[in-house]
Amino acid sequence: MENRKGTALHISKHPAQNFAIFYFLFSIFLFSAGCGAPGDPVPPSPPVPAAIKDLAAHQAGDGVELSFTLPLNSISGEKLPSPPAVEILRGGVKPDGSADLKSFRVVYTIPGALVENYRADGRVRFTDPIAPEETKSRPGGAVAYVIRTRASQKRASANSNVVSLRVFPVPAPVASVEARVTESAVELTWPAPSGTSAGEPASTIADYRIYRSEIHPQAPSGSAQDLPPGKPEKHAALFASSETNGYRDTSVVFDHTYVYIVRSVIQVEGNEVESSDSQPVTVTPRDTFPPAAPQGVVAALLPGSAPGTVLVDLSWSINLETDLAGYRVYRSEQEGTRGQLITSDLLPTPAVRDTSVVPGHRYWYTVTAVDREGNESAPGARVVVDVTQPSP
Repeated sequence: MENRKGTALHISKHPAQNFAIFYFLFSIFLFSAGCGAPGDPVPPSPPVPAAIKDLAAHQAGDGVELSFTLPLNSISGEKLPSPPAVEILRGGVKPDGSADLKSFRVVYTIPGALVENYRADGRVRFTDPIAPEETKSRPGGAVAYVIRTRASQKRASANSNVVSLRVFPVPAPVASVEARVTESAVELTWPAPSGTSAGEPASTIADYRIYRSEIHPQAPSGSAQDLPPGKPEKHAALFASSETNGYRDTSVVFDHTYVYIVRSVIQVEGNEVESSDSQPVTVTPRDTFPPAAPQGVVAALLPGSAPGTVLVDLSWSINLETDLAGYRVYRSEQEGTRGQLITSDLLPTPAVRDTSVVPGHRYWYTVTAVDREGNESAPGARVVVDVTQPSP
């Protein structure tokens, strides 16, 4: 056999040697073909959220409220594409007070899509309910918690810091809260609980705590604060405390909507423990309260600007209401009736002159005050004027 130039191509007669040469050349071919060519696509590893380090816990009625900051980044420092799911684990405590790590079990999972529903004041808050019967059988028993998060089913974050606390029986929730709107306050009252949530006699109530939140009104479309109507602006915050079963909230603003919750407080082994929430009561105070009736109304008969005419000059003490809009003055020629307005517009000052009187007639005048909501006061004391013919 010859090549194209006529030189003979030498073929070895040893098969093993031929196979080695063939394998060597085939390996070089594969290496050359694969060099620089893309391989099969490798799916990216799912992110693993950074561990939570600020888990805190306290007893909240028949449960334990946990709060923590949700991680925003993965362990590699990359921003998580969406909120991770949250797994809450509860366990026991050893006799020496340390957490029994082998006893921890997942008691609740918050899907990532629902985490925002539990966020308040920049932290996630979740209350793990504990049956009153369990607290009754082990008063002061200790529980421990850890939390972990996961952005995928393959791998969860490391556990958070461990928190433990003792849980005590608490008074039954306040049965109901009544709200009454007055001109200067919202007055709250409620019955004192007589037993624990498990039905046993309750300890003496130390005081009551009032929590308040405000419902955001309908914002204009496209506003930076465009929240759904009826959604509370923020988590109900501790607003006040009371040693009695009543409280007057004097800081309310008319036409704003408030939600109140009341909890009772007891002292247990030097610890303050709150009951669970009462049923919330929602109040929207309206200004239906008229101003006070004008006082000190006086009338004087004076000569008019034209010869042979007279006028009645009326004046009274100024009202002190901050929402006062003005005054109305009524005139009647029959005693006991209000009569007609002498001006169609509200009077901004406590004085007016009636130039339409007729000599020889008797007139009864009454004055009322009106606020910006249109609430009109009762009439002030009536004054009567006998209009006489002016002297030449």
